[in-house]
Amino acid sequence: MKRLKYYLLNQKGTANYNDIYEGEMVMPAGVHTEYHNDSTYWDSEIAYTITKTNKIVPDKPTVEIKIPVELILKNNMGILENLFSFKDSVADCMLRMFIPYINELNELNDNRSRTYKENGHYFIYEPNGKILKRNSAYFSVVNRKYYINHSKNIISIPERGLTDNKPKQCICIMLQIQFPHNNVKKTLQMLTKDLPNAVNSYILQFDIDKLNITLSIAKKQAMIRQWLSNSEYCAFIANGSILPRYKGTDLPLDTAIPFVSPKNAEIEIAGIKGMGIKRGVTIITGGGYSGKSTVLDAISSGIYNHINGDGRELVITDETAVKISAEDGRSVKNVNISPFIKWLPNGDTSNFSTEHASGSTSQAANIMEAVNGGSKLLLIDEDKSATNFMIRDSVMKRLIEKEPITPFTDRVNELYNQKGVSTILVIGGSSEYLSVADKVYIMENYMIFDVTDKAKSLCLNLQNHSEIELTRWEHKRILLSEGFSPYPEGSGTELLEVSELGFIKIGDETINITMLHDIVTKEQINTLAFIIRKLEISKSKDYVNKGTPCVPLEKNIDDLYIEIENKGVDIVYSNFFTSCDRFLDLPRKQEVLSVINRMRRISFMK
Repeated sequence: MKRLKYYLLNQKGTANYNDIYEGEMVMPAGVHTEYHNDSTYWDSEIAYTITKTNKIVPDKPTVEIKIPVELILKNNMGILENLFSFKDSVADCMLRMFIPYINELNELNDNRSRTYKENGHYFIYEPNGKILKRNSAYFSVVNRKYYINHSKNIISIPERGLTDNKPKQCICIMLQIQFPHNNVKKTLQMLTKDLPNAVNSYILQFDIDKLNITLSIAKKQAMIRQWLSNSEYCAFIANGSILPRYKGTDLPLDTAIPFVSPKNAEIEIAGIKGMGIKRGVTIITGGGYSGKSTVLDAISSGIYNHINGDGRELVITDETAVKISAEDGRSVKNVNISPFIKWLPNGDTSNFSTEHASGSTSQAANIMEAVNGGSKLLLIDEDKSATNFMIRDSVMKRLIEKEPITPFTDRVNELYNQKGVSTILVIGGSSEYLSVADKVYIMENYMIFDVTDKAKSLCLNLQNHSEIELTRWEHKRILLSEGFSPYPEGSGTELLEVSELGFIKIGDETINITMLHDIVTKEQINTLAFIIRKLEISKSKDYVNKGTPCVPLEKNIDDLYIEIENKGVDIVYSNFFTSCDRFLDLPRKQEVLSVINRMRRISFMK
């Protein structure tokens, strides 16, 4: 920290803090002085890397604290192998355990009569109950300090072999610090004393038992996911799970009735008993306010792992699951919706495009995009669907002979039999799906019961789904390069903005993503914006097909996710865009494709 103190105390003129970002070091070498730049500062073995968040906030840097894992584990190095097998869960745990130390600093530091800019403040990301890959906490191999500090910013480099410079595995925790305006003394204390003291306390008081609990749950989650992937089941809800949330929050409702599986649906995975939902077509029904949508929401949430105490720790769902709804007004580009919409006035439903889709055409497009994007499980709530898309009873079928819509009820079995895509539907007001369901469950007073046999007996004389020809589910599209750009037309400067209302602005696009239900944090929206920008500027993206420049979209996405896995989420971040937040959560590839599918200025070719 010696150099950092020197830079702060010798800050000249207007405080732009350039010295700490540049970290210039001087190494006298006879007549030839050497200069090095390093914005990483050391407190013993702990590194603090300080970078400018963006050009308009020089007094609010991003600080990455890099703590050698061996300092935290102390005499518990035996768990190291397991730790890296579940690194996202462990990094998440270590971040959550560090947050109280930062909150305590803020409680001691903040003055309610002053703004953060006047008073100074620490900003750390506080996640919800889901475990995601983040840039706010991750593991990385970090090089050791290679120089010796002398006075001021003068250094020397020892001869090789005189110091142990082997890189160390570190937990890296990111935060931001708002420096108090025109108060170097307080800035100095916040950055070089209070924060290092908090980090040292965190290391000394680290609760290894909490980490072991996290590892135990992570192992169970991994075992259940692995088992599901090779089984006839697409989802699992452990007995005792707490599914309801407090209204408007992600917190478990402590007065909720714990989940209990119907006996004939109960299975055991890795010693854990709960309800297994088989692949195929599953209906969840019940009266109003019985808990059926709560169950579907929990199943949807099961695409992600959850922390201890969330209540849904052992609710595990096929990771490719997509929640589907109607989405009036969305843009659709070159999608084959003919399995559901046979014809439209002046339109080709095998290559359908519109700037403002209806409820039925949007839901058809959402399903076809999900299927062609690799989803093996669709989650649908009747209340959020287009009625004319979901069902058409026998009377209406006889009355309306020239109906262009093939309702989902007529295709749902085919979708599973031909493509292996299962469906879980919440139905409350129609019996149409009971006759095509493999399993029917009913919610009564927040308890779930298997009523398949009863439902089937009631439908014996009511089966009315049409005999229709099998359809073609595959629809390969190639993204054209034209329009897929972060540069507004006629501009040499990129545009990228993320709105709090659920819009991404990139280039000439304003993309509405408010109906993408599987985005669970605003930090995922930030990351989606940066990922799409990265895909758009990729130098390897273009190739020529039939004389037209095109984008190998799926390959580029796969390559980028491999790079993220190896180097971390932060590789997509750029501090050039001042309206985008610094913290990033990684979304799934499905969400990347979903955002691109909603762009209005792109086109695809067959």
